Amino acid sequence: MPVLSIIACGMLEDELVHVLSRDCELQQLIVVENRESSGFLRKLRSKNCNPRTAFLDRIPMLLKGHSSPGFRVPARFLSSFPILKKFCRKRKLRKEVSVIVNLLSLGLHADLEILKAEVYRNIREMAPFSDRILIFYGTCGHTLGKLEEDLSDLECPLFFLKDQNGEIIEDCISLALGGNEAYARAMAEFRGMGTIYLTPMWASSWKKLENETGNRNFNKHYLKNPLYCLAAKIDSGLTNDPDFHTNVKDFACTFSMKVVNLKGNVEIAEQSYLNARNGETGRQ
Repeated sequence: MPVLSIIACGMLEDELVHVLSRDCELQQLIVVENRESSGFLRKLRSKNCNPRTAFLDRIPMLLKGHSSPGFRVPARFLSSFPILKKFCRKRKLRKEVSVIVNLLSLGLHADLEILKAEVYRNIREMAPFSDRILIFYGTCGHTLGKLEEDLSDLECPLFFLKDQNGEIIEDCISLALGGNEAYARAMAEFRGMGTIYLTPMWASSWKKLENETGNRNFNKHYLKNPLYCLAAKIDSGLTNDPDFHTNVKDFACTFSMKVVNLKGNVEIAEQSYLNARNGETGRQ
């Protein structure tokens, strides 16, 4: 059975919960146990999705123990029962997969060089037991823009979060808005007005990020800059955080910003996940 590994940004855990909880044909889901996984696991379980957990070095053993030939119907019976034959053919066409999720820390964004090093390291560590890897990140200011080129020696194919134009998304905001073009349109609409874009994860995590060494200067010189006057609340239809509205309001009040509403979607996350789980390089 194919193994799809997903290396994901903690800021995208809501989108990841969404696509995984909708996949009714997942044969096995394993979440790498680390300091970032507790909230992600809680959200998965709230969607009746109950994965196994294990430290990264234990994953190959779990995969080996799970592999089995499964139940097979003897061919001599299929010719006598056409309905059974049709049923078995449909099951054969289904692309069952085991998924391994490795959620990395939000705090890595405080130092983009460290972020790059950690993503690359985890890809190389997971490649030996993976049939394909989905990079659940954007380019993050071009930090990960040459990832595929830099890791061209890997035998394991890499998949990315791509918009309808085939471009890897820039970041989590581009993902939430529906692609790089949609992001560019939003920025053009608010040109001249400094705007901070908020997804549910951004709105619930900004206080935590504020305490990170690399983000204190960011907040001092960026968020508290009077030129930044708008907090754009992006509603992409995800319902994992019932406090989204309250968190956005709290953020806007803290930095004296006006709240504006933007409509987003989860189409890129859904399509990119399907392409990766099925090993398809078509529309990404």
